[in-house]
Amino acid sequence: MSTVAPLLDGAVVASAAAALVVTPRVLRAGARPGRGRTIGPEAPLAAVVALILLNQVLVAVYVNRVHGGDASFIARYLPPGWFDVPRLDALAARFPAPELLAPSVLRVQAFLELPLVLLAFVSVVRRLDGALYVRLARSPLLPLAAVSYTAAFCAVEWDLRNPYTVDDLVLRVLSAAVTPPLIVWLARREPVADAAAPARGNPFLFALDLWAYGQLMLVLYDTALLYNLARIGDHLLPAAAASAVLVATRLAPRSVAPRTGPHTEALTATIGRALALFLVPALAIRYAESFGTPRLAALAGLLVIGAAARRDTARLLLPAVAGAAAGYVVAVLVPGPYYEATLLRSATGALLAATALCALLDTTRARLVVRS
Repeated sequence: MSTVAPLLDGAVVASAAAALVVTPRVLRAGARPGRGRTIGPEAPLAAVVALILLNQVLVAVYVNRVHGGDASFIARYLPPGWFDVPRLDALAARFPAPELLAPSVLRVQAFLELPLVLLAFVSVVRRLDGALYVRLARSPLLPLAAVSYTAAFCAVEWDLRNPYTVDDLVLRVLSAAVTPPLIVWLARREPVADAAAPARGNPFLFALDLWAYGQLMLVLYDTALLYNLARIGDHLLPAAAASAVLVATRLAPRSVAPRTGPHTEALTATIGRALALFLVPALAIRYAESFGTPRLAALAGLLVIGAAARRDTARLLLPAVAGAAAGYVVAVLVPGPYYEATLLRSATGALLAATALCALLDTTRARLVVRS
């Protein structure tokens, strides 16, 4: 067991408890519409991704010029599979004062990881329901999530400690102080006409959005977050496919969906509640799977899902069973190369199956109503 397991387990318990207590109040309270020109979290998210990729280029310059292309000075402190750094000989040879790029190794990324995950999360929420995005971003859940995520990041940082660990911890705390106000500022500019209205999201399109955002995050993880920029060529096709899906779902009319009815509406509302409930404990649950107690993480996840589905249990029982079965089949037949990839495929399959069955039930109900 990891030396930081008690800290991560404590973060799971505390963050899940906070989510279960605070989230219902946030969802009941609603949110005020914002003012100003809409920016949305997607543009800042793209900017953070661009900075991370730029930093990877600077890491390559630093490693090649200052360390002769040998990354073992830092890679020896980390698990296998890190620091596959590209040569970039032409740029490295012309870069002035490469020794000044030393902070590009681990420290810059320590500051950028929190805005990356929080902006990605609220971007996904906004795809489902803009009003829910405003409600969550302007609520106590956001700073609670920043604290929970930072605690999880710092725990893993300490478990993988290296000569830069203290610097990284300081930068992560600083990032936790500045990231929530940025997202609050973005949400305050969102002109939501009726922030207390039921979710108008499309669960079919949302399933595609969820897959696409998740796929892009996995590509970023495999290349930039593990300092493996030399492998980016292997991921260009998946990244292009995910980007194309996001563009298509953005342009697609909301009518491109299964028939709307009580089952589909209940599913959409449940997805929204699940996203709200997972905002705070998501990262602690994820890291506890690897560095803490997996059974505790699984229990916390099930409690959160149960709380999200409790209001519509009767209506969603069959779709939930169908979704769970589909997710299990996907995980068994087409597993990913690691945990997150398998989880993404399984969740997408489960959501699509549940959406299809909800649509079928709504269609059947509508026909029976017409006949009667």
